[in-house]
Amino acid sequence: MLTAPTSLGIIFFPAYDWAISPTHPEREERLLYTQDQFREEGLFDIEGISEHRPLRAENVDIMRTHFCFPTVEAVCTESHRISAGGAIRAAQLVMQKESQRAFALVRPPGHHAMKVVHGNRGFCNINIEAVMVEWIRSHYGIRRIAVVDTDCHHGDGSQDVFWHDPEVLFISLHQDGRTLYPGSGFLHENGGPKAAGRTINIPLPPQTGDQGYLQVIEEAVLPILEHFKPELIINSAGQDNHYSDPITNMHFSAQGYARLNELLKPDIAVLEGGYSIKSALPYVNLGICLAMAGCDYSAVREPDFVPGRLKETADTLAYIDELCGQVRDAYFHPSMPPAKKEGLFYVRERRIFYDTDNILEKQREELKDCDKCRGYRLIKTESSSILPCLGVELFADCCPECESEAHAAFANKHDNYLIAQLMDHKNREYGYRKK
Repeated sequence: MLTAPTSLGIIFFPAYDWAISPTHPEREERLLYTQDQFREEGLFDIEGISEHRPLRAENVDIMRTHFCFPTVEAVCTESHRISAGGAIRAAQLVMQKESQRAFALVRPPGHHAMKVVHGNRGFCNINIEAVMVEWIRSHYGIRRIAVVDTDCHHGDGSQDVFWHDPEVLFISLHQDGRTLYPGSGFLHENGGPKAAGRTINIPLPPQTGDQGYLQVIEEAVLPILEHFKPELIINSAGQDNHYSDPITNMHFSAQGYARLNELLKPDIAVLEGGYSIKSALPYVNLGICLAMAGCDYSAVREPDFVPGRLKETADTLAYIDELCGQVRDAYFHPSMPPAKKEGLFYVRERRIFYDTDNILEKQREELKDCDKCRGYRLIKTESSSILPCLGVELFADCCPECESEAHAAFANKHDNYLIAQLMDHKNREYGYRKK
């Protein structure tokens, strides 16, 4: 019997009862071929690789991360709860030392879900990795975490969730936003006023393949992680960079994905995108699992893979070489992002479109600039489907003055907000107030 050098727990949740539509890329079949492949290859016959059932995320798990309007129940289905619960179970396996590493092969995905949620955008309702991060913090006190997002689409939701958090390093490798949804994820997007350099975007040119991706990991991502020294590394493991994916334009292979995970050494991986259901996902997922377990993955190949056929051009590799230097500079010498200020508050005003549910949100974020703590955050939001609502967030290090101001804002029954939600990380209080 083969034995895995590194024990690996795998959580499956195909979400048979949820799909955006029967023919949508994000549908039930996404993980069925992967399940068959794992059993055909005898993955679970390897000692040290085990399969586990997901948990279910409760309201408090989601409210640690998101302002859901009008309620959690209105924006989060049972499948979304169990998908997030699968990520939580992966974290539990690692934190309780049941497995050295864990991979949550779950759907629906989550990395386009932002701090405020009115509905589905980019196939995502709630951010399952971010929910997992806050669960880890709440239960184990770990603060310094790195999230490396390797989905082909920019992880704009995760970026938004962690934008003001200096203790989470968020790195997103993705196809250049000038060529792909959601049209963001550029080098200058590098963190909020008190977390400059904690968001790192790596926009890669279309048709980047194994050589380019692995160069970025070795020359940009790993040096940054070595300096940041996270207590945990989480891979937001999108697999739509594959050369056969129907909605992207990259040339990554199953061997490339496996090598990426061998280099990155994530403690926890969570599935995000990947829509080549037959041609890519079974082989990519198998390669990732073998690499995470420290097993030989050299025989993993897609049936149509031809070595050298998808090699990058010299111009593409020269562009990536220059990009690696720019990425390192964005981390080691971060520039202060442009920030509008009104009195003691940093202000950010945005319009956010929920492409799946056809909702347009108008949002105003106010971050208190306090010299004693990280301040607190007010998010004033309304959309085409709901009247103005208020989100109030207190950070874990909130000073007494900011704590009092934030709670007063939440309790103000004379305001014009239909619903207010409290996210108090200091006292671990989470709840709603209705007008």
